[in-house]
Amino acid sequence: MFENIKDFFGRVKSGMYDKGVIGRAIPEGIAVSNEMNDAVELWSAMFEEKSGLQLPAAISFEMARLITVEMKSVISGSSRAEYLNGIYSNVIENIRIPVEYGCAKGGLVLKPYVSKGKIFVDFIQADSFFPISFDSAGKISGAVFVQSLMKNGRYYTRFEGHQLKDGIYEISNRAFCSHTRNSIGKPIGLSEVEEWKELSEKLVLNNILHPLFGYFKPAIANTVDTSSPLGVSVFANAVNLIEDANCQYERFLWEFESGERALIANTMAFKRDRDGKPKLPDRRLYRTLDVEDMDFFREWSPQIREEQLSKGLNRIFRQIEFNCGFAYGTLSEVSDSEKTAEEVRASKQRSYATVADNQKALKNALTELVYAMDVWCTLYSLAPKGDYGISFEFDDSIAADRKTQFEEKQAMVACGIMAPWEFRAWYFGEDEETAKKNVSLCTEKN
Repeated sequence: MFENIKDFFGRVKSGMYDKGVIGRAIPEGIAVSNEMNDAVELWSAMFEEKSGLQLPAAISFEMARLITVEMKSVISGSSRAEYLNGIYSNVIENIRIPVEYGCAKGGLVLKPYVSKGKIFVDFIQADSFFPISFDSAGKISGAVFVQSLMKNGRYYTRFEGHQLKDGIYEISNRAFCSHTRNSIGKPIGLSEVEEWKELSEKLVLNNILHPLFGYFKPAIANTVDTSSPLGVSVFANAVNLIEDANCQYERFLWEFESGERALIANTMAFKRDRDGKPKLPDRRLYRTLDVEDMDFFREWSPQIREEQLSKGLNRIFRQIEFNCGFAYGTLSEVSDSEKTAEEVRASKQRSYATVADNQKALKNALTELVYAMDVWCTLYSLAPKGDYGISFEFDDSIAADRKTQFEEKQAMVACGIMAPWEFRAWYFGEDEETAKKNVSLCTEKN
């Protein structure tokens, strides 16, 4: 279970490279504030937490699911496009889990590279890359990506630097070796590591318009460092609420544990062992008191405050949903009394807007990825030159405007294509039986 929020920082840093250590190994310097660095470490720790309700993981999963459900994207237009699409289709097929990491940690880099005459794509999480510069629009123009290996008891770290300036793109590689995990160690040659021996220490490309990677960041304002263009976690605005929910959940579990039925028994009711202690048939059920004026057995069965604690937890869930841009009912239980038409409409519209904004952010990142793939394809002559276009299709039921859907279904009811109970079940989220019952009640009133 989570300790005090501030305690996370010290615990996380003990298992990761310190920003200062990495900064000294990168001559260009890191364009990340201490506040943002600490926040990324915190979000990573919360996402990977295995105890409690695991809300950060659940929130990230659900957001990624909504963003990518029934997502389709294709590159077309030429032989070059067909070649690129063969690689790209595999990215799209497996995109949900990387997007989940991006949602959790505040960002995801999609970086293509060429190996043995083929293009591959790396998904790099927010705690494994360090921006070093931004352009006037706030987009990353330079970054360093960190890769670590352990071989024969030694830790090897590679820094791959990317820098775009005035159409000139520089890629550099530096390797280090250390005997301890939390230290960069001393510089070594790339050839000393089998996996890196084919890499160039420096590569300069001309006429490059954009960085050779795509960057996805959740569509949320950065409240950690308002001057930073970096993204934040989808649960960044609910960190304290998540801790509150875990504390409330602990109270809920303790209520049942402490309120277990027990029989308080007089010690005179049991035989004694060699040490003079009473022999209990079930130590979990029986509690003993050495009191002469008490009945042999007395039942202990306190009232469980299940309803009060559940309501308290549910209220916290609802606030988390609001802060994360979800519709009510994503995490919480929504009773019929809370399902007013206006609340349902506003709640679901909030979720639609959140998902649509994040789908746009993912679309931009994938477009940047395809540009980078096309550049590498040209440099290595992997396919004939040709134009390409990218199409995107997302699940309309999630991203579509709620008012438009309402009007369409209302017209279907008027034409007899859809039954009134079906319309109500869709709008209020009721099951068939409840929807039919409520339609009948409304008909009787009218």
